[in-house]
Amino acid sequence: MQCLVETACLGLRSGASLPPYYENHGYQPENVYISRQPVDANVYPQYPPPYYPPSVPHYVPRVPVHQSAPPVVQPKPPSAKMCTSEVKKALCIILSVAIILSGAITAAVLIWYFVANSCLGSSIECGSSGTCVSPSQWCDGVAHCSNGEDENRCVRLYGPNFILEVYSSISKSWYPVCKDDWNENYGKIACKDMGYNVNTYYSSKGITPERGFTSFMRLNTSAGNIDLYKKLYNSDSCVSGAVVSLRCTKCGLSRKNANPAGRIVGGSAAVLRDWPWQVSLQVEGSHICGGSIITPEWIVTAAHCVEGQFSSPYYWRVYAGILKQTETRYGSGSRVEKIISHPNYDSDTKDNDVALMKLQTPLTITDTVAPVCLPNPGMMFQPDQQCWISGWGAEYQGGKTSDVLNAVMVPLIERSICNSAKFYNGLVLPTMICAGYLEGGKDSCQGDSGGPLVTEKNSVWWLVGDTSWGTGCASRRRPGVYGNMTMFTDWIYRNMQVKYIFMLFLQHFIQAYRV
Repeated sequence: MQCLVETACLGLRSGASLPPYYENHGYQPENVYISRQPVDANVYPQYPPPYYPPSVPHYVPRVPVHQSAPPVVQPKPPSAKMCTSEVKKALCIILSVAIILSGAITAAVLIWYFVANSCLGSSIECGSSGTCVSPSQWCDGVAHCSNGEDENRCVRLYGPNFILEVYSSISKSWYPVCKDDWNENYGKIACKDMGYNVNTYYSSKGITPERGFTSFMRLNTSAGNIDLYKKLYNSDSCVSGAVVSLRCTKCGLSRKNANPAGRIVGGSAAVLRDWPWQVSLQVEGSHICGGSIITPEWIVTAAHCVEGQFSSPYYWRVYAGILKQTETRYGSGSRVEKIISHPNYDSDTKDNDVALMKLQTPLTITDTVAPVCLPNPGMMFQPDQQCWISGWGAEYQGGKTSDVLNAVMVPLIERSICNSAKFYNGLVLPTMICAGYLEGGKDSCQGDSGGPLVTEKNSVWWLVGDTSWGTGCASRRRPGVYGNMTMFTDWIYRNMQVKYIFMLFLQHFIQAYRV
């Protein structure tokens, strides 16, 4: 293990309470982006500048990563000496005119966008009123738009059976949708309103609910060809007795059985098609973090993976459907269109450690590339629930990232135990969840950050969390800590719905003229 300061190593050897914790800043390869200057042999450059709050583990190890492809050499701009001959001068003049024209067009588009679109960033516009509303204010029971648009198209999936529920702005409650007169076209509309692409639509069927409902949303079939939500009305009866179970994407399917075997720390290889949602997030051909496919266009990872310089989507490539990092040498991966970190992410405490990546081109779903299901409201995961973690992280503390995808079964741990003085002493917040073994031995490690913590329920695999942090790797009384996905699903759906046209355009503009 490499040590930045001698005291950190001494603390580790002596069993101090705050040895290294794993996150992915600082262990990109040294030849990526940073031209290293000659330094003293005992000094290592650090990114970002170190800030060590007293309440969290403070040593971030530099982890040698597995490079799966040679670094990409960026072409340098042509030298000014090219403009010496008459022909080259003419070419330079033409090029200059083209740059001026493109700049003028860019300025015109920017002016048009500012005039035509009053809501920038992640805000949503209230119809034609021009009022901008935060995604968190949609479907919160309070009408923020003058015509109430933010409370009129509120749908969600509830529980492990994907029961479709619609929010009633009149009674301020969520109600299941009665299957009477429901059809696939209505299902596609509801999925689209939740942020899914209609091309991923899977199924809509009626099921008998496990618990009895006394009120429903029913379709008024005589309402004519009007908006779906205007056809729905609250009713105390449902003739069929069945409610709509809606699957917007074919998620959570794996050939994996839930029998525990293998581990990340120590290295047991995963099997093809066991974890089809697992992706490798890479920069310049080097694996940096893991992630999970939730739709063909969207990836969930950890916010700490995409902090600072790495918040730009242009650095990243996403590789899906692979078992070995060496496989990425033969493909270019998927480009990232935008990155959205949770607005309340705290880099010191790792609170709200979740981020989304939207791909420029949707993935092709196959047996080896498929989404995992997001946990629906109403789902609870109990302590000792058997979960699985997977990734290409280090196989032992301080080691290199693995070429082979590894996986291990880890049980969930009650937060009160994880927060006790013998363990993390209050550092595990409500947006986090613990999983692992109190005696150690099996755990995530450096390079697994952002990757999935999943469990199987009702023959479907659910994303319970994303790998966030932990003290050491597989250490006694130091289990892994993961982002609690049940706290983030509403935020994820809201951001899948929001348009980021201006942000995308601006990023393309900056990239095109970046020196």
